[in-house]
Amino acid sequence: MAVSRQILGQFDLIRSLPRDVLDELSARMQLREVARRAVVAAKDAPAAELGFLVTGRLQAVDFTVDGRSVGLYFVDPGDFYSELSVIDAQPAPEFVVAASNSTLAVLEAGAARELIFRFPQLSRQVMLRLAARLRAATAQRTLLGLPNPFQRLSVLILQLARQGPRGEHHATAAAASAPQTKAPMAIAKVPTHQELAIMINASRETVTRAFQVLFTHGVLLREGNELRVVNLRMLQDIADGRQDPPKA
Repeated sequence: MAVSRQILGQFDLIRSLPRDVLDELSARMQLREVARRAVVAAKDAPAAELGFLVTGRLQAVDFTVDGRSVGLYFVDPGDFYSELSVIDAQPAPEFVVAASNSTLAVLEAGAARELIFRFPQLSRQVMLRLAARLRAATAQRTLLGLPNPFQRLSVLILQLARQGPRGEHHATAAAASAPQTKAPMAIAKVPTHQELAIMINASRETVTRAFQVLFTHGVLLREGNELRVVNLRMLQDIADGRQDPPKA
């Protein structure tokens, strides 16, 4: 199924392209429905297409040598994926899987590469995204080096709460360290406990118990689909290792 101009308008990366280019993309791109847990981009193979997420959610994952999965980052509606492998035509460094039933809009890799190199505004946005991915990977390595899974979860919650829906950082270090009486940050679309567990190299049960403690001690508050950070100072102190996690 071809992709309508209305759908193309959802994507910041391409919405500003000239009308004739958007018309061409509308005819060349395809919509695809994928079920939860489906692999939408495989590791160790050059990407066949540049993908855009219309609805749902995707997660990039990898596996350790002993077969444990490691969550790397999420892709939310309006965002794109497989850009690294599309640009250099080299094997992808991770899997991208559907975290929920999702709708994708895809463009063949060669056409996507030509488009990125042709329009400087696209090149700039892709470079910024690659830089963000690199920073996130560095932060993930630091997180996984922490000895305590409760501390790792606290760091991850702060990272997610400081990001917008597409990963834009919006909290300052000063705000993170200042005492707060109201929640300065929130996670609008909370990952499942299993998704969080594979991002901190812990079991789902460990994550569930840690959340119960954080809720009981008033550090976090769940409001519908939103997770609010109520006691930022305590969460930051646990993440920084200045305070031991509260007892259950």
